[in-house]
Amino acid sequence: MNIRHSILSFLLLFFGIQNCFSQTIINEKNTAVTYIPDRDLGELFITVQKEHVFPDSKTFVDCIPNENPFEILNKYQKAKNSGSFVLKEFVQQNFTLPPIIPPTVIDTNKNMMLHLQNHWPNLVRESKSKDQYTTLISLPYPFVVPGGRFREMFYWDSYFTIIGLLESNQDELALNMIRNFAYLVNTYGHIPNGNRTYFLSRSQPPFFAEMLKVYSQKHGVNSVIAFLPALEKEYQYWTADAKNVSQSKIAVNKSVWTNETILNRYSGTLTTPRAEAYDKEHKWSQALKEELRPAFHQNLRAACESGWDFSSRWFADEKNKTTVQCENFIPVCLNSLLYNCEKELAALYQFQSNSKIAKKYEALAESRKKAILKYCWSEKESIFNDYDFVTRRQNSVISLATVYPLFFGIATQQQANKVAQTIQEKFLMKGGVVTTLNKTGEQWDAPNGWAPLQYLTVMGLARYGHIELAKNIAQRWLALNEKEYLAEGKMMEKYNVVDLDLPGGGGNYTNQDGFGWTNGVDLALNSWLLRIETNK
Repeated sequence: MNIRHSILSFLLLFFGIQNCFSQTIINEKNTAVTYIPDRDLGELFITVQKEHVFPDSKTFVDCIPNENPFEILNKYQKAKNSGSFVLKEFVQQNFTLPPIIPPTVIDTNKNMMLHLQNHWPNLVRESKSKDQYTTLISLPYPFVVPGGRFREMFYWDSYFTIIGLLESNQDELALNMIRNFAYLVNTYGHIPNGNRTYFLSRSQPPFFAEMLKVYSQKHGVNSVIAFLPALEKEYQYWTADAKNVSQSKIAVNKSVWTNETILNRYSGTLTTPRAEAYDKEHKWSQALKEELRPAFHQNLRAACESGWDFSSRWFADEKNKTTVQCENFIPVCLNSLLYNCEKELAALYQFQSNSKIAKKYEALAESRKKAILKYCWSEKESIFNDYDFVTRRQNSVISLATVYPLFFGIATQQQANKVAQTIQEKFLMKGGVVTTLNKTGEQWDAPNGWAPLQYLTVMGLARYGHIELAKNIAQRWLALNEKEYLAEGKMMEKYNVVDLDLPGGGGNYTNQDGFGWTNGVDLALNSWLLRIETNK
C-alpha cells in the first residue's frame, strides 16, 4: 500500500467514516470505482457540511469532483491553514455544482388534469453520466424524478408515479422505470433508496412487486415475467437473515423472530450521519451521550428506509427525534408489502407452471398474514399498527399505515369495517386524510397529508366496500390539490389537509414542487372516481 493510501485510510478511521462497500475510491491505476463523498473526502466532507457551505446539505453530495477526490483532499489539507484560504471558494474551484433548480414554470392552463397529463416530460431524466466521479448511478433507461431538490429516481415514489404514467398512456416510460429497478437489484443486490451512491446502504418500502402487478394488469403477465428473478432477489434482500434469528437472538438486520414466523423490520446498516443530511444529524446527535449516538444514527437511517422521515410514529416519546427507535418495530407497512411480494412471486411461478415453488411462496404469505393479524391488529384502537418486539406491545402512535393490510387484502371484513370507522372519526380532515394525529413539526405528522397515503387509503377502503368514504377522501384531496394548483400553477410534495389556507410543511427542507407522486396519484384517483360514477 503506498503512502497516499495509508494517509486516506487513517483519515477515514479517524473521522469514523464507515465503508459499507468492498470497493475503494482509488485502485492501483488511480481511477475511480465508486465515489461516496463522506467516505472519500474525509475531513473535507465533514468541514463543508458542518460549516454549512451550502444551505441544503444535499447539494454538496450531488456535486461532482473535478478530479480524483483524493487529490482534492490532499490540496485541501495543504491549503486549509493558509491565511488566504476560503472554504467556499475552494469548493467552487474543485467541484462542479449540481444544476441550479430553475424557478417553477407556472402553468397558466386552468385544467389541473390536463396539466398533469402534459407535465411528465418536465420530470424525465437520463443518467448515463460521462463524469468519472459522481454520486449519480447511471441507469440504462429514462426515468421520472420527483422534482425540486430531488434530481434522481426514488424507489417507493416511483410506484405512485407509475400508476399515473399508465393512466397517461406513458406505458413505455413506466416500463423503463421497472427495467431500471431490475437493473439496480441485479447490480447491487437490492433496490436502493434512489440512484445515488450515498443511498446504497438502504432501501425504501418494497413496491417493486406492486409495480409489476399494476403493469401486468394492463399488459398481461407475459409483459413482466422476465422480471421474476429480479423480484426474487429483491425479496431475498429483505429476508436474507431469516435463518439467523431465534428466540435467543430475536433480530438480525431486517429479520425479526416471533413465535409463529419470521417478520421484518426497517434497519440502518451504518452508525454515522447520512451524507445528504450530515450537518443536521450530527447536530441532533450532540444532545445524546456519545455511546448512544451510533444507535441513534442507525435508527434514523431505518426511519429513512421506511420513507417516513421523520414521524412521531418512530419516536419513543412521540415528540423528539432523539428518541427514535424505528428498529424496535415490526412495521405493518413493510410486512404487508412483503406479503404482497410473496403473493406475486407465487403467482409468477404458477404462471410458469412451477407449482412447487409457487406453493412455497403461498405458504410464506399465509404464515406472514397470520402473524400480521396477530401482532399488528389493535382491537382496542380498532386499527392496524406497528408492533414493538422489544416491549411486546403495540406502537402508542396510530397512523395511516393502518391502511396497508386493507390495500393488500390482508384484513378481515370486520377489521376493515373498524378501520374505516377509525379513519372517518379520527383521520378524515377537510383536505383528505392526515398522516398521524400528532402535531410535532415533522413532515410525516399532522397536519400534513401525502399523496401515496391518500391513494392507499382510498383503494384499501374501496377494496372492502367502503366506497362512499373512499370517494369522500379522494374528492377532498383532489379539491385541495386543485385549489393550490389554481393559485400557484404547480403541484406540491405534501399538503396541509387540516387548514386548507396553509401550505404543507415541517421536516428538514422546504416543501418541494414538481411533484412526481402527487401527479401520479391525482391522475389515478381522478380516473377511479370517473369509473365509479360511470358504473353506477
